[in-house]
Amino acid sequence: MTNMMEVLIVEDEMLLAMDIEAMVEDSGHHVLAGAASLRDVQALPGDLYPQLAFVDIHLAEESNGLDVCRYIRGHWPDALIVFITANVSKIPADFCGAHGVIAKPFSHAGIVTAMQYLANGMFDPPPSMPRPASLIPSPNLEPRWAKSAN
Repeated sequence: MTNMMEVLIVEDEMLLAMDIEAMVEDSGHHVLAGAASLRDVQALPGDLYPQLAFVDIHLAEESNGLDVCRYIRGHWPDALIVFITANVSKIPADFCGAHGVIAKPFSHAGIVTAMQYLANGMFDPPPSMPRPASLIPSPNLEPRWAKSAN
């Protein structure tokens, strides 16, 4: 795959994080790092530049994905942020600046097609393929494609 994304996985359930990592790698993308809490994300090396972050809402150490999202937006403003959560109702209407959500339980195909769509839009906006049903876009996604296409 020529459009390989560098991916950050923020998930505190180890088996689920490993499952997502396998899906990312099997899809031809690269996992830069994994984290289980906001503190873990803050401790990541400053020279990492994730293009996509999959972020759960409920994380370890009483931290949450909304705070992680704010941190990522401040440190890696070009990264696409997609929540992966069973708690979709916990996401505010503005998605805290994130670009979408994939609801748990998710399927392998759902994650893979969402990554294809996001990579397609990141490297050649707007995406030339239809948005997969697995990805619920936020109000921030379409403007991102429009801005990137110009």
